[in-house]
Amino acid sequence: MNVVRWGIIGAGEIVRKRVAAAIRNCENSELVSISRGRADLAEAAAAEVGARKWFADWRTQIADPEIDAVYVATPVFLHAEQTIAAAAAGKHVLCEKPMALNVAECDSMIAACEANNVKLGIAYYRHFYPVIERAKEIIAAGEIGRAALAQINAFEHIDMQSGDPRHWFVEKEKSGGGPMMDFGCHRLEVLVNLFGDVDAVAGMFSGSVYEREIEDTAVATLHFGSGVTATVSVTHATNIPKDTLQIFGTNGCIDIPVLNSGRFIVTSGMDQREENLPPAENIHQPLIEDFVDSVLHNRVPAVDGRAGAYVSQLLEKIYDEK
Repeated sequence: MNVVRWGIIGAGEIVRKRVAAAIRNCENSELVSISRGRADLAEAAAAEVGARKWFADWRTQIADPEIDAVYVATPVFLHAEQTIAAAAAGKHVLCEKPMALNVAECDSMIAACEANNVKLGIAYYRHFYPVIERAKEIIAAGEIGRAALAQINAFEHIDMQSGDPRHWFVEKEKSGGGPMMDFGCHRLEVLVNLFGDVDAVAGMFSGSVYEREIEDTAVATLHFGSGVTATVSVTHATNIPKDTLQIFGTNGCIDIPVLNSGRFIVTSGMDQREENLPPAENIHQPLIEDFVDSVLHNRVPAVDGRAGAYVSQLLEKIYDEK
């Protein structure tokens, strides 16, 4: 194989804005098909994203011998079923985050992919941000002393109403939870990437602003085996967006005001400097390129199923505290 031929399951905003373009623009990668539940919408989606084939039934799509890999871009409650079926059909799978509704589903997804000798990756694209790799280098070099505390704030105003096509985000049985599950999971992966395994975790949740099945606000506290303590604060309940990461050490700090921008300030003793390492213009591009390379060179993806399942284990423990 010298080209990975893709089928995308689902046609939401992320697919239309980033995933399809990343697949098309990746060397040794071809976008073949897309599926969506309604035939008229599936055909329109194919035209929009540049896929030459479309399917109204994803089960028919994964049986197509013309595709080698699928990108699962559906609501969370469908991830396990679709990943397991795709693996049984011999397709490599790159699945949206969070990986599944619970750890048991994650384990079943991993087992299915291993049994069928296909790759499984999870779409934690912030893993590939240059600013995160640079933060790791600064910490390892001891520029801020010994890392002690990390704080993340991730705020997105979301108040889905009935009838919204993305209302599933606020339905617990489909999404698994609120902002901690949705975009808090991305920040948990960032922290694990920076500091390693977690040895203690706690969570606090609030639904005081919106009356719905899921939380609108949550805070998780994590302690890492490396000695770092971290907090992740997430909310749907403010119209003031936040995407911050601050890492405090015994002799300084790394302050990233907007994680998605890549600009950050390093304070080391009495010295302070600013650096700028923005992510790829299409933030899904490195994720797709890594996965294609893993298939073509038969290696483990940078964010594989076990990494995705580890984040889900943390989420399960955090929600157990609710």
